[in-house]
Amino acid sequence: MSPSSIDLIDEKILSILREDSRKSFVEIAQAVNLSEAAIRRRVSNLIKSGVISKFTIETNIGPQANAISLLSVNPSFPTSEISNRLRKMRGVESIFEITGEYDVAVIVSGSNIAEINATIDEIRKLSGIDDTNTVVVLKVVR
Repeated sequence: MSPSSIDLIDEKILSILREDSRKSFVEIAQAVNLSEAAIRRRVSNLIKSGVISKFTIETNIGPQANAISLLSVNPSFPTSEISNRLRKMRGVESIFEITGEYDVAVIVSGSNIAEINATIDEIRKLSGIDDTNTVVVLKVVR
């Protein structure tokens, strides 16, 4: 199953799980008018095919600081290699390969600005990073 082969029911299931990944199969089944077994099978297929890559949680424990760092990758380095190195770094929450002036956007999180700054310093030390532009998130709206 590829992202192009999912149907409207799969899209509805994904939408429900994005909103609350703890929804039971029974609750999802009621929302899309299918049996619990059908939902279980569909979610299993979405996982096996890689459409669903992980289930995660968001926490509101203690103060949380976030930043968005835009990275310019040296043309002699494969962007995917940089992304793979970033995946292993503490504090890196999300990685997006993008178009435009920068090549990669990274969401960095920490318990305070000092932790974010330490992560960004580590990112800047990576071979293949030519430039960074980082902004601190003031408020998360959604």
